[in-house]
Amino acid sequence: MTAIYAGDPAPQVLVPHWLTSAQRDELAAAIRAAIDGRPVHPVAAIHLQDVLTELHVAAARDAVWPASAARVRMATGWDADVLPVRLSAAELAGVLAVPTLPAHLRAVLLGEHA
Repeated sequence: MTAIYAGDPAPQVLVPHWLTSAQRDELAAAIRAAIDGRPVHPVAAIHLQDVLTELHVAAARDAVWPASAARVRMATGWDADVLPVRLSAAELAGVLAVPTLPAHLRAVLLGEHA
């Protein structure tokens, strides 16, 4: 067990959310619609932009290091287009606050079966 100095901020944890290509496209579209369609708090906008960046990074990560995600897909029986999208708690909260987020995608992000 490692002790963290009480004065240091807690490290940010990125949790993988395994999304299909269609789900990633849908998530990106919902985020873009939220940013373009209504005023968004500047901090929330930054988090949503970070999620858009992570959607691109997830695909790039799989292209450069395919073995890690491939092992998970093989063990779970998921299709080849399923990739981990790593989100912080703040990013996930920002996405869940998007009013146009489809219910089935919200369920997937919350770990519920859609």
